Amino acid sequence: MNDAPGPSRGSSTERALVSVVLPVFNEREAVEPLAAAVARSVATAGADWELIFVNDGSTDGSALVMDRLAAGESRVRVLHLTRNFGHQAAVQAGMAHAHGNAVVVMDADMQDDPASIGRFLEKWREGYDVVYAVRTGRKESAPKRFLFFAFYRVLNHLVKVPMPADAGNFGLVDRRVALEIRSLLDRDRYYAGLRNWVGFRQVGVEVERGPRYDSAPRVTLLGLFRLAKSAIFSFSTFPLTVFYLIGSLSLVVFVGLACFTLYHKLFTGLAIPGWTSITMATSFFGAMNALGIAVLGEYVTRIYEQVRARPLYLVERRVNFPDDPVSS
Repeated sequence: MNDAPGPSRGSSTERALVSVVLPVFNEREAVEPLAAAVARSVATAGADWELIFVNDGSTDGSALVMDRLAAGESRVRVLHLTRNFGHQAAVQAGMAHAHGNAVVVMDADMQDDPASIGRFLEKWREGYDVVYAVRTGRKESAPKRFLFFAFYRVLNHLVKVPMPADAGNFGLVDRRVALEIRSLLDRDRYYAGLRNWVGFRQVGVEVERGPRYDSAPRVTLLGLFRLAKSAIFSFSTFPLTVFYLIGSLSLVVFVGLACFTLYHKLFTGLAIPGWTSITMATSFFGAMNALGIAVLGEYVTRIYEQVRARPLYLVERRVNFPDDPVSS
């Protein structure tokens, strides 16, 4: 990303440049209408634009569509990754190649409304450094809507820095904020969490969440679960501290069983060898120990990934980029 100073947000002599980062994985039918809608929205808001498509290993012909758009418009840029590295890595790749005074991150499945970019820019010109979309009116199934609702609220109770509810990736960040996010060394990234963590002046804008253009989500429930797990383990130590509670519970149960056993042994003579209760207690606390080891394993895995420090993504080729930015 270009670090040179640019025009002020409210400059009347020079229009701000807005970089729109669009990670793409098998979204061939959405690429062209999305590009047109985004360009129209930014231009209507009185800003110049560049579209940065990040081809995250698409296999459905999306790459050809993006290259065709880039051939006809120099402000459309395409970053082809060597394989599918995942949505969060694609976001990082796009931000690392953005040159704008402000950077918008949005999905390429038509669920994020391009018309909202104008509202983001209004808030940015008022002095806000981060403008995030608060998703309303989701079109997913009721169980999925409930899971999203529960995730944001549970996460907000677990993290040290409170996160806004229902705020996903869609939003705008000032160039300075984008530089700070890009420079963070986290390998297991959750963009919405990092955007919140860096601070600066932030404000939310309600945006109705649209339906997918083809009603075929690319991210499965398992994939969403993995992202939720990344968010929790990246921004909270609660899964570790909860074992203080489990340890306390174990102590209470032990003292209770010991008192019960000693009472019958010393005063009633009704003590009966209790292999059933012993087996149940042993199995219960064995399961708790296994759970604790699993939680520790999650953190150790993330430490291992961090220490190994492989790049988040690899670039196969760039289209229409004026220079080679800093690598991942």
